[in-house]
Amino acid sequence: MTKDEFWEGVRGGFPIMLAASPFGALFGALAVDNGFTIADAVFMSASVYAGASQMVGIELFGNHVQPWLVVLSVFAVNFRHVLYSASIAKYVRHFTLGQKFLAFFLLVDPQYAETEKRGERGLPISFSWYLGFGLVIYIPWIINTLVGAIFGQMIGDPKAIGLDVLLPVYFMGLVMGFRKRDRFLPIVTVSGLASVAGMHFVGSPWHVSIGALAGIVLAACLPPSGTAAAPTGVEKEA
Repeated sequence: MTKDEFWEGVRGGFPIMLAASPFGALFGALAVDNGFTIADAVFMSASVYAGASQMVGIELFGNHVQPWLVVLSVFAVNFRHVLYSASIAKYVRHFTLGQKFLAFFLLVDPQYAETEKRGERGLPISFSWYLGFGLVIYIPWIINTLVGAIFGQMIGDPKAIGLDVLLPVYFMGLVMGFRKRDRFLPIVTVSGLASVAGMHFVGSPWHVSIGALAGIVLAACLPPSGTAAAPTGVEKEA
């Protein structure tokens, strides 16, 4: 592990940590509001570490849903992490087994997005860089959960001051980071429409996985970038 690469990762993840801090505090406040103790809220952030699914989990717990359904719903929201891990596997295959366990635990949305973009630019994905980027987001996430759980009641209704829009704005920013990719617009459009339809006909949180799968299916059906039409028999003879 090299210190220079570690601190490069820390510097890269610092702006994301600042952006995610209000969301971590919001989770802590909502968790306590739904009957969690402060220790429960902090433990969930430390062990689950997946903002969107944590929100789903506390909402279901607050509605006294059966535990197995909570687990299944959280899995539905976190299914995208399976796709993330498959996508960055080529960049982290040189990690040791223990490093891979830690790397995939830290694999949240911004970690995936930055790893993918860094790999596409041909920059090395070292474990030192990956760990620095991940820890500067993970540790403050836990601290902000604690702060929100303790002082969150002072906020009142988060929707009244617009905090409920943090999550969609955050994800929109991540998605737009890939806007220069080929076929970005049709894939995102189909994924978004499928997610909206899933929300209407199936409900939350399944619409997340439905939208993701629709985008994957379309991407798989489209021809590879730069593929030209196959020549006809006449053209071959010419």
